[in-house]
Amino acid sequence: MIATDRELKMKRLSDVEFELTRVFDAPRELLFKTMIDPNLIPRWWGPRRYSTVVDKMDVRVGGKWRYANRASDGQEFWFNGEYREITPPERIVQTFEFEPMAGHISVDTATFEDLGDGRTLFRSRSLFQSKEDLDGMLSSGMESGAKETYDRLAEILAEKQATSTKR
Repeated sequence: MIATDRELKMKRLSDVEFELTRVFDAPRELLFKTMIDPNLIPRWWGPRRYSTVVDKMDVRVGGKWRYANRASDGQEFWFNGEYREITPPERIVQTFEFEPMAGHISVDTATFEDLGDGRTLFRSRSLFQSKEDLDGMLSSGMESGAKETYDRLAEILAEKQATSTKR
């Protein structure tokens, strides 16, 4: 299923693979650059109820990333991964691990398809090691968190485009 509007679409592709798609009203170069900018990650990564801390973000093949979502009570939820492939502005392949569940690592492949008219189809496919790992991710509330995350990203993209047209 391809997202034809600006809503996040989620689909289980198999027992171990899950896909998110969303159309963004932004050129793919801008979307790609925004998603790999460590200064912007805290503004869009994760639900609004958390602040996001970027511990490291070395955007290169073999580079590591590590972020935390911090709750208002100070509780932190850490995530990490490694970049496996970066092909600007078309594709990013990276691993994803929720640190409290160490060893349960997915491989996430993000693609950025230019739809013309300044729109981009973003697709993220996550390949899990087992059905149980995918089931666990889906039962964690990931779906609502992903929707809010990509809504926040869309807001930043709109802001960046509004700013660039004023110049």
